[in-house]
Amino acid sequence: MSVAIPDKSYFRIGEVGKILGVEPYVIRFWESEFQTVKPIRTKSDQRLYRRKDVKELLIIKSLLYENMFTIAGAKKKLSCMKKEESYPDDDHYRILADIKKRLCEIRKILG
Repeated sequence: MSVAIPDKSYFRIGEVGKILGVEPYVIRFWESEFQTVKPIRTKSDQRLYRRKDVKELLIIKSLLYENMFTIAGAKKKLSCMKKEESYPDDDHYRILADIKKRLCEIRKILG
């Protein structure tokens, strides 16, 4: 997936289609199937995709076109990928909870 994403914050659906090499209707379909892609809507109801949405769509395209996953299989794979990414965060929360507990103990001793 060595696709260059232009240095912009928001992209219209036509721009995303050119980056991905697919038609806009494909992107709209993927948006309806994959809940992780959530473009912002303007007052005129146009979709504006953030960089993270474009990156997510690149992963979806790779899973579907290169790895030959079905839609259901790609959903499962994305879910597994998200869980794998979340484990380090869970460790950070445990560490912070432990620090908070110890600070509260110190506060009781001092107070």
